[in-house]
Amino acid sequence: MIRTIGGAVLAAALAGTALGSTPAAAQGGGFSGNAVRIGILNDQSGLYAEFGGQGSVEAARMAVEDIGGTIGGVPVEILTADHQNKPDIASAIARQWYDRDGVDAIMELTTSSVALAVQGLSKEKKKITITTGAASSDLTGKACTPYGYHWAYDTRALAVGTGGALTRAGGDTWFFLTADYAFGSALEADTSRVVTANGGKILGSVRHPLSNQDFSSFLLQAQGSKAKVIGLANAGLDTSNSIKQAAEYGIVEGGQKLAALLFTLSEVHGLGLKVAQGLTLTEGWYWDANDETRAFGQRYMKRTGRMPNMIQAGTYSAVLSYLKAVKAAGTDETEAVNAKLKALPVDDVFAHGGIVQPNGRMVHDMYLFEVKKPAESKGPWDLYRQLATIPGKEAYASPAESGCPLTAAAK
Repeated sequence: MIRTIGGAVLAAALAGTALGSTPAAAQGGGFSGNAVRIGILNDQSGLYAEFGGQGSVEAARMAVEDIGGTIGGVPVEILTADHQNKPDIASAIARQWYDRDGVDAIMELTTSSVALAVQGLSKEKKKITITTGAASSDLTGKACTPYGYHWAYDTRALAVGTGGALTRAGGDTWFFLTADYAFGSALEADTSRVVTANGGKILGSVRHPLSNQDFSSFLLQAQGSKAKVIGLANAGLDTSNSIKQAAEYGIVEGGQKLAALLFTLSEVHGLGLKVAQGLTLTEGWYWDANDETRAFGQRYMKRTGRMPNMIQAGTYSAVLSYLKAVKAAGTDETEAVNAKLKALPVDDVFAHGGIVQPNGRMVHDMYLFEVKKPAESKGPWDLYRQLATIPGKEAYASPAESGCPLTAAAK
């Protein structure tokens, strides 16, 4: 049966949900049903499908395998659905998962408007969310909740990395091309603060619709501003299309620099080194950093045919950390697991010595990269040259600075 909420047809999204059995009565061992269920809710068909998509689902399954597939004799199940980048569809799926399907936690949540909506619903339901795909720093700032976590990166960390580096390198005038929703606004605001703190000036900005095709009028405004740096406060295919069309207008050849403020390995690979070479970007993880990350990357590659980006590796870490917290608590009861999530350090292939702040922000190092020239690359996924490590304490706001009402008095 097709069910509509707010005019959005949910049939396609709900049909893509991998459902387990209806929750059973509470069993022994402190578990509320016949499985520990985690929902991976993200964009699987739109402009962010390569950003996380099915790759994040596969990373979640890898984490379940690495915990052993069960906890306390109870199996761990992954449910998955495509939210189509629509908060109303995402909220309807999340509500069904919680009310009917016994889901304990929802993760990934690409698209900030979706993540904010689902995190708000999860607060009402007293359920845990761990966001890895969405970027807005508001998730652990003014919109924080007792059960909301933000894992792989956020707009502040991206701003500190790319915005700070380019401004200090002489790119002291900026114009923003911004996606017109919560994520774009947050990324522009965070980057503007970093640019001005480093002595730079903001000359202007223009907003474009999500999943836009023609960037010509926006790029011409940016070109006409004469700003040294054009900050692309968008993501996924919007960023890729911005860069391709900027090349057609000769913007970089004319002396302006493009700053891809949220661009991952997946998008760089899709764009190709000929177009992407020289871009400066910030990520929280890279498959070729060391032997451990290379081994994980090769394992993931065998399953998907691709190397993971920071969203996918971050989803692995989020699921694994949640399951470690369930194991340590001996139950899937939210309050007990919540306490363990905030107490346990994060020590896995994504982050070593990661710390979860009281507002739910997982603090770990970030990395500034430059995209290699084609002649420098030794293979199809050898794409980055590391420029700098950004310590976690520098990349992320402290609990007191974050604007989270739950931690405003924290030291």
